[in-house]
Amino acid sequence: MDENENLCFERSKIDKINDLRERGMTVYPYSFARNDAITAIKDRFSDAGHEKSDEQVSTAGRLYLIRRHGKTIFADMGDADGRIQLYIRKNDLGDEKFDLFKDYIDNGDIIGVTGHVFRTKMGELTIWVDDFSLLTKSVCALPEKFHGLKNVETRYRQRYLDLIMNEESRETFRTRSRIISHLRTFLLDREFLEFETPTLQPIYGGANARPFTTYHNFLEQKLYLRIAPELYLKRLVVGGFDKVFEIAKNFRNEDIDTNHNPEFTMVEIYEAYRDYYDMMDLTEEIIASLAREVQGSSTIEYEGTPLHFERPWRRMSMDEAVREYAGISVFDRTVEELAAFAREHGVEEYESAATRGEFLVLFFEHFAEKQLIQPTFVYDFPIENSPLAKKHREHEGLTERFELFIYGMEMANGFSELNDPVDQKARLELQDAKRRRGDLEAQMIDYDFINALGYGMPPTGGVGIGIDRLVMLLTDKSSIKEVLLFPQMKVQQQESGAEESEESVESDEGNAA
Repeated sequence: MDENENLCFERSKIDKINDLRERGMTVYPYSFARNDAITAIKDRFSDAGHEKSDEQVSTAGRLYLIRRHGKTIFADMGDADGRIQLYIRKNDLGDEKFDLFKDYIDNGDIIGVTGHVFRTKMGELTIWVDDFSLLTKSVCALPEKFHGLKNVETRYRQRYLDLIMNEESRETFRTRSRIISHLRTFLLDREFLEFETPTLQPIYGGANARPFTTYHNFLEQKLYLRIAPELYLKRLVVGGFDKVFEIAKNFRNEDIDTNHNPEFTMVEIYEAYRDYYDMMDLTEEIIASLAREVQGSSTIEYEGTPLHFERPWRRMSMDEAVREYAGISVFDRTVEELAAFAREHGVEEYESAATRGEFLVLFFEHFAEKQLIQPTFVYDFPIENSPLAKKHREHEGLTERFELFIYGMEMANGFSELNDPVDQKARLELQDAKRRRGDLEAQMIDYDFINALGYGMPPTGGVGIGIDRLVMLLTDKSSIKEVLLFPQMKVQQQESGAEESEESVESDEGNAA
């Protein structure tokens, strides 16, 4: 092996594999007749006594701890859902098979066993092994038993090792799977149809975000990883599907922190003949249902704070939020007065704000957002930062848009969807003008989407809910990396120095993907 390969292989384990093969053994067999999962064995024999069961079991799993005591061996074996103790005697296996286990089987190896179940004098349910088979010989050592795998960076980079060693991590991702499954069932039961829309798109849209770019050689065309599925799902509503959703992987070329990852998962939902009030109701129903499914209660605890999901949730306009938390009424002040207030209170990037609506958003993000601990809908956003939302039916300069905040995190974003093709064209032209002036998060013009609206989209409500952050809340995790199986990490430099820089040449719209 090349010393620069940076592999975890241990020479002693490789030597054992070679020895076993010289003895004619198959080190990596193709299958094993595992008839019983460990949890099923524990359930079935929960009342087992000290005598061996009449019934024989057959199970398999990874060895975590081997304790050798002369002619007997105790070992802990685990599968996806549980662990159980093994009791191995030389008298039962015979000299050759017992010595094979003693000399060649290590922590981390995967074996299959057959045997009978009993309870030791210490009260531990145990399999009295009649026979075993080596199924996979590990060549990398597991972390030391008492300390386990604690290094956070290693846990994220080598998630497979984290899952092997940490039951808490396995439980987190079981819960994530349950959340997505329940969410899908919730929507399907309400007659929504699930669709898949393109991940590679010739024009990105549906959100204000910097995209990843790539290039298709055959088409000789620049393409983008989607930042949202919104514009394609709305095309489906135009086409006659009244209730649609997609659980989508999205990609945004943005900073990485405890709440953001360049690749993330969200669900986007659209329903014809509904508006943003209906979408707030639907969002409440979904998340409250998930809380009951995962936690068994409408109240959960996140970072030591009880969060209450009983409906209805608090609702306040963005203007009301700013007046409450910043102590200023934006629409009663001049732009010059707002700039002075922002400067006095250290509001970042206030120089870029030129309208009351833009100052309203800045003040909300600076003063109010982190104060919204209990589930709170903030609605009626300025038209300046809501290019896909319908103009407010009552208030000039505002749109029918909402965001949901829980524990200071944005969890959902919804609209009464803009379905006026002329208005939509004008809004996207303003976005494109910003993009051409250097705003890398502004949207492009998607003329095909505007054409679709030209054929007529019914009044429609839509909402996108961030699944990763939802999992964070429902599993009490403070970092998004804890709920992503393989979070994006900076490339580690190899000793040879041959690794390419993580940074690539930038185009005018984003990094090469």
